[in-house]
Amino acid sequence: MWWHLSVGDWILQNHSFPHNGIFSHTAADRSWMAYSWGYEVLLARSYDWLSFIGMGLFGTALTIAVAVSIFVMLYRISGRFWISWGLSIVVDAAFLFNIAPRPLFFSVILFNIALTLLFEAQRSGNPRLLYWLPLVFVLWANIHIQFIYGLAAIGLFAGTNLLQHLASRYRAYPNFLTTPTLPVVEPFAVFACCAFAACLGPYSYHLYQEAFVISQSKIMYKMIIELQSLSFHYFNQYVELLLAIGAYFALGWQKKIDPFKFALLVFASVFAFRTWRDAWFLCVIAAAVIVDFPASNAEDDSPIRLSDWVAVTVASILLLFLAARNTDFNQRALDHLISSEFPVDAVNFLRRNPQGGPLYNSFDWGGFLTFYMPQYPVSIDGRTDLYGDAADERYYQTQEADPSYTADPVLNEAGLVILKNKFPIAKQLPLDRRFRVIYRDQLATILVRN
Repeated sequence: MWWHLSVGDWILQNHSFPHNGIFSHTAADRSWMAYSWGYEVLLARSYDWLSFIGMGLFGTALTIAVAVSIFVMLYRISGRFWISWGLSIVVDAAFLFNIAPRPLFFSVILFNIALTLLFEAQRSGNPRLLYWLPLVFVLWANIHIQFIYGLAAIGLFAGTNLLQHLASRYRAYPNFLTTPTLPVVEPFAVFACCAFAACLGPYSYHLYQEAFVISQSKIMYKMIIELQSLSFHYFNQYVELLLAIGAYFALGWQKKIDPFKFALLVFASVFAFRTWRDAWFLCVIAAAVIVDFPASNAEDDSPIRLSDWVAVTVASILLLFLAARNTDFNQRALDHLISSEFPVDAVNFLRRNPQGGPLYNSFDWGGFLTFYMPQYPVSIDGRTDLYGDAADERYYQTQEADPSYTADPVLNEAGLVILKNKFPIAKQLPLDRRFRVIYRDQLATILVRN
């Protein structure tokens, strides 16, 4: 979250949007867009108001909003309270706590809204429900790059609907598929409006170019654990798999298969099983498909009353308060936790004993250093789209102390080096006659050039 915080603070201070690699001395001249600027401004404001407590409260509120949006989506689709409530808990367990609350969480919320509108429009045959989608994409494109996933879902919706109409027209439509309920033109018109709405922001149509650049990256899938494929070493990955199996079963069990839901489920499966971070995409879609299973009249619940919402809200707030009392959620505890994960003591040493740059830093700490040590532009941070595969690959090899590290141009130009002790290079570089150690603790090693 650290470089997001730094970017949000930069936007608020400069009243503009970055177009190059701010905070970095190795990529300062490269083109870069803060495609999550909406999230970053909110995060920076939270920090300005209440420091780390504010960041924690913002993350908590965002996590709750994701959980609520999942339940509301399932309830709107099914009309069955207890099934929606229970299934939403399963979905939360599958992905919600895999990563910290980041811009991705806004994508989940907004995708839930878009998916609800698609399902309701298809069920009712009312294309006017789709007219709300462009408004969703105006917000979505200014808060996270994965609006592309939502756009792909709408394109798939429109394309599947067109193919259904064409097959019906030429009498080649199988009987085991559901019949189309919407006209052909409106879904494509809404898709075009959504694509245009995504351009209404500081980066306009260039966001599509950025999405293409990110999709071409390869090395980050080796460096970042959450971008790797499922290993099935964790319980929630099995929950994700079971949700997918349940969704395919629910589709096949019905009298007629919905082509859009089947195509969307296959599309989500390809992405989610390739990358752990995209588990939400499959889990949300699978739950929507499962809960959309037709119910008998006896199973339909009456609408939720306002008193029910109030009771559930009050109980939830009370439980959250009781849980928070046992988590050391206070400034002192958060400071201690951050110091145990990031080189706070090492940076404090440099503040007392300034050294000449440029800086070479471990990949894991780049974002934190942009926040806590802004006087030293970093050599790399979590913005993998900024540095490119070649630089990311070089960093990966250097941190593993590959013999080629001696030819690393960024390391060779560095006057100051901050390394995470767990990486092999932190043990190898002190033996290199070009550098000497000036500070070491249990977490970090600082070296300067001889």
